[in-house]
Amino acid sequence: MIDTSLVTLVMTAPLTGWAAPLCEIPDPVFAGRMMGDGLAIDPIDGKVVSPCDGTVAHLHRARHAVTLRAECGAEILIHVGLETVAMQGRGFTVHVTEGQAVKAGDPLISFDLDVVGREAKSLITPVIVTNGEEFQIASRTENRAVTAGESLLILRRLTPQSSAAGAGGKTEVKRAVIVPLAHGIHARPAARLADLVKSHDADLTIICADRRANAKSPIALMSLGIAKGAEITLSATGRDAAALVTAMAALIESGMGESEADHPAEPAPAPVQAEWIEPGLLAGVRAAPGLALGVAVRLSVAEIAVVEQGQGPAREAASLDEALSAVRARLTLAAQGHGPQAAIMAAHLAFLDDPDLADSARDVIATGKSAAFAWRSAIASQIALLRTLSDSRFVERVADLSDLERQVLVALGCAPADQAAPLPEGAILLAEDLLPSQLVGLDPARLAGIATSRGGPTSHVAILAASMGIPALVACGPLLDTVEEGAHLLLDADQGRLRLDPSTDAAAEAEARIAERSRARAAAQATAHQACHTKDGVRIEVAANLGSVADAEKAVVAGAEGCGLLRTEFLFLDRETPPDEAEQAEVYGAIARVLEGRPLVIRTLDIGGDKPAAYLPIPEEENPALGLRGVRVSLWRPDLFEIQLRAILTSVPAEQCRIMLPMIASLSEFRQAKALLDRIKGELDLADPIQLGIMVETPAAAVTADILAAEADFLSVGTNDLSQYTLAMDRGNSSVAAEIDALHPAVLRLIAQAAKGGALHGRWTGVCGGLASDLAAVPILVGLGVRELSATANQIADIKALLGSKTLQECEELARRALAASSAAEVRTMAAGGTH
Repeated sequence: MIDTSLVTLVMTAPLTGWAAPLCEIPDPVFAGRMMGDGLAIDPIDGKVVSPCDGTVAHLHRARHAVTLRAECGAEILIHVGLETVAMQGRGFTVHVTEGQAVKAGDPLISFDLDVVGREAKSLITPVIVTNGEEFQIASRTENRAVTAGESLLILRRLTPQSSAAGAGGKTEVKRAVIVPLAHGIHARPAARLADLVKSHDADLTIICADRRANAKSPIALMSLGIAKGAEITLSATGRDAAALVTAMAALIESGMGESEADHPAEPAPAPVQAEWIEPGLLAGVRAAPGLALGVAVRLSVAEIAVVEQGQGPAREAASLDEALSAVRARLTLAAQGHGPQAAIMAAHLAFLDDPDLADSARDVIATGKSAAFAWRSAIASQIALLRTLSDSRFVERVADLSDLERQVLVALGCAPADQAAPLPEGAILLAEDLLPSQLVGLDPARLAGIATSRGGPTSHVAILAASMGIPALVACGPLLDTVEEGAHLLLDADQGRLRLDPSTDAAAEAEARIAERSRARAAAQATAHQACHTKDGVRIEVAANLGSVADAEKAVVAGAEGCGLLRTEFLFLDRETPPDEAEQAEVYGAIARVLEGRPLVIRTLDIGGDKPAAYLPIPEEENPALGLRGVRVSLWRPDLFEIQLRAILTSVPAEQCRIMLPMIASLSEFRQAKALLDRIKGELDLADPIQLGIMVETPAAAVTADILAAEADFLSVGTNDLSQYTLAMDRGNSSVAAEIDALHPAVLRLIAQAAKGGALHGRWTGVCGGLASDLAAVPILVGLGVRELSATANQIADIKALLGSKTLQECEELARRALAASSAAEVRTMAAGGTH
């Protein structure tokens, strides 16, 4: 019997047909209750009516699905048929609009039963309560025929009425966003988005097509299969709903650092090979560049056996919590710092903390199963979901979940901890697939290359291999499994080929190529700590871009001659309140000490636009890229600016300190900032001069560089923003971002004008944007008059070696031809030596 005093809503059947449990739906998303609980109706007519009084919350553009919000706040999705989105509305007619109030029994959608029956995977229609965290199904009618309008589900509220969206409590805030991320919302972006939600007092749902996910769950976000260019809706409720939606939209629209250049635009398909290309030659897909000669070492990992039955829910739940804590501690340590490995471990950590994953495992434990069996079941359901997605980048995240499964099972004591394979010198590792934790555990000094029969070029293993400098091929197919351990191999990742038992001549040629690359790299590293000069003695300062104390340590080891750009916003983002003066001073001082007197260029707070801060709600702007950002925010909030300037001045020695203002577009902005700096210096009784320079990120700054340099102490070109403003291409807009190339002659002409303007007043001009790390651009920049380059630490040795092989005249000649080119592509051809 149902206690009627606890009943929140009686939902009626929206269709006439056969009511069936969700588990009978031939779709893992619905059957696995990934979108919520409910049931399904196999219809016998084509009429969908409202199951309750409420409002139309969402109507899919393909007209096959509608979400209602009942007066009590329950959100109900009615999804007509399976895979009907591909029909693009054929056979469907809608009778309502979004926001329209409806009564129980009002017509919502009608559809042609024959047309949908022919074209769809199935007519079976899920009826789902999507906000199950607030409502529980107390009773349901299933395994029998139902008629539209008769009682179907009885809901009971789990949370107070005031917390329901639209129920007279917290207001729902919604916003549509076009996703510009080059590779969609995959593991690392999903983890960052989930982390952002956790820092706000609000709940957020992301809706894509007819699917929705709790944004606190990275795995649920990935399961939406959100690709580049997709339109999504952010829907938030709670005290911080408006701020959360604004911050989330800004973070997504910023592109989150995703670049098309990181991986191929479309992952290459795995070669389909029933036989060798030729005897002893196998094709694969490049995952990390390079060439390797070595011996085959096969990695095989035995399946971990688990016991199904548990020893009581309480005991098993405690065991799971203990194992999760152990793995969490290990991942937290591995996620510290910067770089691909830290980012990937941070994504794994977010998966581990995914509330949906843990709750799913605990639900299985409650049925009497063991913690190990429950964890494997929870992972399996998520893997099944990802395998349904069409984009291979999301399917590649299966390896990450498999990795987490294994780590937790080992922590549960189901198998001894994995030991790193005892690799011989020059090992080329062969495996069906490789988990990130397995690669991290290997000795990179002995690992010459990697080849896997499965996997993809955008997998986390591929990213790790590239960061470690290990050539890697993936998707080589099942023929790789026939290669015997101990075989001699030539792996040419650049050409996507694996040669078994290469000839003496082929091996000798490869050895010569490898040796030459190694010599060039070793020579560059050997002189990396020397001051950089061109071949004819022109001094070029090569510094590093930094974002932390750890970055500074890495840069010094790499040979950096200082810091040309300290991005201070790392202290200000992803937190509820801004850092105080003491916190900032501690970090700036620590970085200065690591640099041991080398110049430290500190960029003042560059926030706004693509870098939002929750505690700094910038008024809504039609075009944030042209609004409050950079120095404009500092002048708008001088209280924050003053605290930062005090922290810099009190922690960094004057002879080492250079302060740089971002997004300067006029002399008046510079003068306002300088007046504040001078006042604070006076209050602190500091008489030593402090260099105050500007970033050239706007065409206005470039063309008036001669005016600005009359008062600014130095100029540093930020090529990322300068390119987007010059080319009128928003780097966060997926439709045009891929076309942005800072080697465009228009951008180069502005850099040349900035350098000339600086030289008129004896000021140095540097480049701290992405172009400074582009080896193809380095000689051109020097030829344009740039005398300081601030790059990523791992490029410093190569930049110094490259400039040491060029005369200034050669650089100037290349720059002259680049300025006369018609396109960035032509410039790159010149830089590569293709045009003379």
